[in-house]
Formats: sequence, C-alpha cells, structure tokens
Amino acid sequence: MKYYKFLQLSVLLFSGLLLSTAVTANEWQLNADASQLSFISTKKIHIAETHQFNQLSGFLDAKGQFSLDIDLATVDTHIAVRDERMKTYFFDIKQFSTAKVSAKVDLAILDSIAEGASKQMTIDATLALHGEVQPLTLNVIVTRLVGAKLSVVSVQPVILNVGDFALVAGIEKLRELANLPSISHVVPVSFYLIFNHI
Repeated sequence: MKYYKFLQLSVLLFSGLLLSTAVTANEWQLNADASQLSFISTKKIHIAETHQFNQLSGFLDAKGQFSLDIDLATVDTHIAVRDERMKTYFFDIKQFSTAKVSAKVDLAILDSIAEGASKQMTIDATLALHGEVQPLTLNVIVTRLVGAKLSVVSVQPVILNVGDFALVAGIEKLRELANLPSISHVVPVSFYLIFNHI
C-alpha cells in the first residue's frame, strides 16, 4: 500500500513537472543588450537625424501576451542638452517615465518557424505614451536563430504622429528652445529585437 501511494505521488509530481514545462515552453525574454529601437526626427524640413533609447525591457509569455517597455529617460540623441530637453519638455519623464507597446501574438505561427527560417507577420498592437493609448500595426520579420533565440525586425518604420499622444506642445517647446523654424510632427520608428527562450 505504501509503495502504491508513493507511486501515485511520483506520477502526480512528474505530471505537474511536465505541465509546468509546457506552460513555460513558449516564454521569451528580450535581450536588451542585443536589441535596438530608433526613431528619426526632422527639422528645418530637410534635416533628418536618428536617435535611440538605451534601455528596453520586454517579454512574451506562454499565452502570447507581449509587452515592450521603453525607458524614456534613456533617450539618446547624441547631444546631451537636447537629451535633457526631450526628457523634460517633450516626454515629461517625471510624470510619464515609460512608453509601453502591448500585443497578442499567435504562438502557433512562432512554433511553425524552423531554426534558420523567417516569417513575415502583421501584429496588431497598442502604444501607451504620454498618457495616451493608440493602436499600431507592426509589420515584422521573425527569424528563429540558433541557440533558442528569436529576432524580430520591423519590415518598415512605424509612423507616429505626435498629435496622437498629446505631444504637440512639447515639440513646439523644443522648437522654440532650439530656435528652429520647424520640427516635423511625424516620427518614423524602427526596431531590431532579440529574444531569448527562458
């Protein structure tokens, strides 16, 4: 009888372990050091410059829920005084320190990608920025890399309009401080993300 109970307990524990493994089998953590998110600003109509954020964090869970957090305090325009102005007058990081992209991803599509192969996907997402939430359509190429990794690369830039996120006053303040005739309200955003299986 004792042996039978021990056997039952062992089967239950083993089943629980298998279930736990199945639940976490499709979880992916962003490799922040290998990832990049950049955007382009345009001033004086024809002068375009590329900037980036130096701190990202992201996760894709076993249910297909995806999130990407962007630390706005790490904006890097390669000019220190401009970085500080963007943090203070544009992003207002004291009140809105983070931007967040959220989406639901079809894990069956990810599972169908063989190692070394790529697949183009269209993902419906939302962006929470400066107290506003707006829908996004992300056109990406997903590649399954060697070593249980995924790369997710934008096929084309995501075009944001600062007016959709209550940022017009902020961009006008930047224009005044820099004594510029114009700064475009349209901002293309591109990304290269690497995820590690966990």
